[in-house]
Amino acid sequence: MNSDAPSLTIGQYSAAGRKESNEDSYGVLIPDAPQIGTKGIAMAIADGMTGCRAGKEASESCVKGYLTDYYATPDSWAVKTSVHRVLSALNRWLYGQGISERDAANGLVTTFSGLILKSNMAHVFHVGDSRIYRLRDGDLEPLTEDHQVRTGGGKTYLARAIGIGLNVEIDYRSVLVEAGDIFLFTTDGVHEYLADRELRQLITDHGDDLEGAARTIVDAAYVANSPDNLTCQIVRVDQLLLGDDESYFQKLQELPFPPPLAEGMILDGYRIVRALHASNRSQIYLAVDQETNERVVLKTPSVNFEDDPVYLELFTREEWVGNRIDSPHVLKVRAHARPRQFLYYVTEYVQGPTLRQWMHDHPSPALESVRDIVRQIAAGLRAFHRKEMIHQDLKPENIVIDPNGTVKIIDFGATRIAGLEEVASPVSNTGPLGTVGYVAPEAVLGQRTTERSDIFALGVMAYEMLSGELPYGEGFASAKRVDKLNYAPLSNHLPDIAPWIEGAIARAVHKDPARRYNVLSEFIEDLSRPNPAFEALKARPLIERNPAAVWRTVSLILMLIILWLLR
Repeated sequence: MNSDAPSLTIGQYSAAGRKESNEDSYGVLIPDAPQIGTKGIAMAIADGMTGCRAGKEASESCVKGYLTDYYATPDSWAVKTSVHRVLSALNRWLYGQGISERDAANGLVTTFSGLILKSNMAHVFHVGDSRIYRLRDGDLEPLTEDHQVRTGGGKTYLARAIGIGLNVEIDYRSVLVEAGDIFLFTTDGVHEYLADRELRQLITDHGDDLEGAARTIVDAAYVANSPDNLTCQIVRVDQLLLGDDESYFQKLQELPFPPPLAEGMILDGYRIVRALHASNRSQIYLAVDQETNERVVLKTPSVNFEDDPVYLELFTREEWVGNRIDSPHVLKVRAHARPRQFLYYVTEYVQGPTLRQWMHDHPSPALESVRDIVRQIAAGLRAFHRKEMIHQDLKPENIVIDPNGTVKIIDFGATRIAGLEEVASPVSNTGPLGTVGYVAPEAVLGQRTTERSDIFALGVMAYEMLSGELPYGEGFASAKRVDKLNYAPLSNHLPDIAPWIEGAIARAVHKDPARRYNVLSEFIEDLSRPNPAFEALKARPLIERNPAAVWRTVSLILMLIILWLLR
């Protein structure tokens, strides 16, 4: 624990009280950069259950495991996801340690109350009857609710605890934090014997001496005849953690933009071979690493956006995302072996066409070829989704196929990262990202994108590979277009398409995300084997399956009748 951090003031004190041993545990962990910006500061308190054979071991294992394992979870995960995974694993471990005992009183059981301070939010997690309060402007507010059951005899028992069962229900809430907020952590030996007004007054009376306040609170609970262990931890937020000046993104964005590059030029040990692609947003070059003689790709930002904070963060996020995904179906970002003098990043060189070029070369592809490409894209998407990332800009131009037929997802500039959304940034104020025709309707409507949004784009590409068209024509350019455009059945373009193929793709690209596939594996399964649920499509009237064709036929017949009558 580093209590000298400039953003926090911390006071702690714990005593066995009238018990022989102290079964409480507590702590604060302030990580180094960049994790202080991407993961935040973790703090917790726990109270080993009285009567258990190893109450201290339970509380200490829980607090230490939480403080260390949380920082081992991916930076891309949301705080809630990370902590729930960690606490669920700790609960199973503690439960497993005592599973040989038939009586829960002989197991490893503890309460737990934890807080992650990240950016301007406090994320609170709670099981049991230890507590977290927030003191702001003289008002002491409990942020947790005791999980207790009271019996007729006036006794109380824990209704929930870590280690008491195979599964555990964890309370979660998040609250905005202001500079000057004080968070008070106590075990029940303290707050059951001191009223909230006493706790508030004792903290206020000690001013900046939070260590003295914690000790005084413990002593006061002892004097009030508390028979239990006594622990108090006080954390004051002196400065909000809205960003870390040493963070990864900020250091990158301080680098100057590279000069215009041309064949033969050397940039930080990379010799430029030729330009591969240029747009108003970036330039891509084939280069050779002079140390390894390996061919690589350099992506540089456009000087058109040199003063655009949103563009700069999205550009630097691409490298951040690529460094955290390891999949044969996702473009690999290369680590920098040498210090950078300019803002750019390096990837592997994939020689081969984009999916757009492949579709141009294969206007009537075999169904199995389309299936194979969709399967490989889905495998790459899973690597994003496991890290709580949504690509958000899947389209044929962002898919490449190497000479061995391996399909890779490229370009991560629009990726939504759950863990980074919890940090204040310019990107949080942008509108929907993605490309019209492939972007899911919920993104256009301002709703949160999910894995189903990527499944929508994958379904659109499957539809396009088979038919050469898009399922919603020009796509959802605005919220009004979402209401007006309807799905054009694949059978409009491919009359002989199997109903179960039609059904799988139609479900993948449904306008309502709730009616789409929830997971990629279901879509791939239905695209590979007939789903009996889609066989009913055979029995649908033609007017439902292809209304445009029906009305064209009716119009033609009416025209012929009119011409015959006019003879």
